Amino acid sequence: MNQNWIKQYPDYIDPRLSLPGDTLVDRFQVSCAQNGGKDALVGMGTGMTYSELQGHADNFTSWLQQNGIEPGDRVAIMLPNILAYPVCLFGALQGGYVVVNCNPLYTPRELTHQLADSGARVIVVLENFAHVVQQVLPSVRVEKVVVATLGDLQGFKAPLVNLVVRHVKHLVPDWRIEGHVPFAAALRAGHAKRPVPHHVGQDDIALLQYTGGTTGVSKGAVLTHGNLIAHETLLEAWVKPALEQMRKDGSVSMAIMPLYHISALMLVLVPTLMMGATCVLVANPRALDDLIKTMRHYRIGILSGINTLYNALLNHPDILKVDLTALRLCAAGGAATQHSVNERWHALTGLHICEGYGMSEASGALTVNRIDSEHFSGTGGMPLPLTDISIRGEDGAEVGDGGVGEVCAKGPQVMRGYWGRPEDNATAMTADGYLKTGDIGYLDQQGMLHLVDRKKDMILVSGFNVFPNEVEEVLASLPGVMEAAVIGVEDERSGEAVCAIVVPRDTSLTKDAIAQHCRANLAAYKCPRIIEMQDTLPKTPVGKILRRALREEWRQRPH
Repeated sequence: MNQNWIKQYPDYIDPRLSLPGDTLVDRFQVSCAQNGGKDALVGMGTGMTYSELQGHADNFTSWLQQNGIEPGDRVAIMLPNILAYPVCLFGALQGGYVVVNCNPLYTPRELTHQLADSGARVIVVLENFAHVVQQVLPSVRVEKVVVATLGDLQGFKAPLVNLVVRHVKHLVPDWRIEGHVPFAAALRAGHAKRPVPHHVGQDDIALLQYTGGTTGVSKGAVLTHGNLIAHETLLEAWVKPALEQMRKDGSVSMAIMPLYHISALMLVLVPTLMMGATCVLVANPRALDDLIKTMRHYRIGILSGINTLYNALLNHPDILKVDLTALRLCAAGGAATQHSVNERWHALTGLHICEGYGMSEASGALTVNRIDSEHFSGTGGMPLPLTDISIRGEDGAEVGDGGVGEVCAKGPQVMRGYWGRPEDNATAMTADGYLKTGDIGYLDQQGMLHLVDRKKDMILVSGFNVFPNEVEEVLASLPGVMEAAVIGVEDERSGEAVCAIVVPRDTSLTKDAIAQHCRANLAAYKCPRIIEMQDTLPKTPVGKILRRALREEWRQRPH
């Protein structure tokens, strides 16, 4: 397939750039040495310099080594966006350990699967979620449990923070784990002995990044240090003007999405630290009032989120009190950004939301829009340098120009495979080495990737394909609609029927108005036959609407 997208690259991008021979560990250590006294991180209002970050990471590496954890062993991190997370992440990586990112909101069933599947020997968990770890320990091989608190690394504020969390807000359910090690104690023990230097190579595994589990059993994508440094190199080259401007004017990036998710980790935290800038960590983005207050304290240069986050910010009355004049990049991924949301964001900030497309299996990003674009494309953008996108039909052959099919990807950032799943690996890749993404899309004449929908979410109405994203986009353009989700439900006459679940802005919105709006903007077979009103929509921890949960809820209803 012609790589027409290269013609659309910004002038500062070399489409044939060379990949380095080092790793993120090397880059991290160099950045810490060069930027020693500067704040690398801010968490809950407390800053941590690059020198302090390196020191704490060294202490954690040393503690792991002292406790017999061998290079290649898996270290699970079950933390929100707090200062302890980067400490554990880089402390583990520089010791040659494999990081297993765990969602702190996992149920015992979900956590048991991930810990058992990965074979993690160590887990670091926030005390708020230690009761879940306690329940799963009999079923897994975890040998060491390190328990962190929100007060850790908060200096003189620590006792007060922990007092409020435990005894005022009552956010820590009772737990008891025999032999657990407090995070602060682990760092103190590690400080007593310098870590033994360990050479990390590009072929070594860095992360087992588990897929979100929105379909089937969650699988661990094996991401090597080579995958991660390739992704960092490609992405840094693409957004370099924004990163350099941020470092020059002292503005910050803001990690609002959870760092256990690949996008926040590799698109926000890592590039910020490699560039020597400051990243502000947001522990709970769902607390919008607190998020807005945090945003008001900083000059934000880079912001990353998804459609639902931008929509929520726009709907908050205090967003007008936030100084957004330093913004250079507003990135989005994970779900389609609706045109109506972008229009409102552009009116507020003067910037278009810059969409990208990627996944855990690709270390983060595969395609990105130009960050200097004067228009919102509504597409996933163009492939990053050294990255190829191929659109394949059901027979595995490439479709013609502009043809719709499964998006398949190849590049140095694409995973080695799924952990311990040779059968899945055989079906996940094409015969010529492309990753099958499970997404449906097409490339236009400029090489821009248009995502139509997830293969699994497509609705078949009397033989016609209906893609929920298209219908949701139309629904979102109706002023009275706050949010909307579209699913397919069983129908005797047409096989499936389109069902729209709408969250209204107020009580004035009617089903008739929604239906009329759809009829004016969609072919008849795409129009929702069923329209439901709800106060909220189920979402993943990173804010993606869970169509699967809506389908399951519908199936369980009496009809």
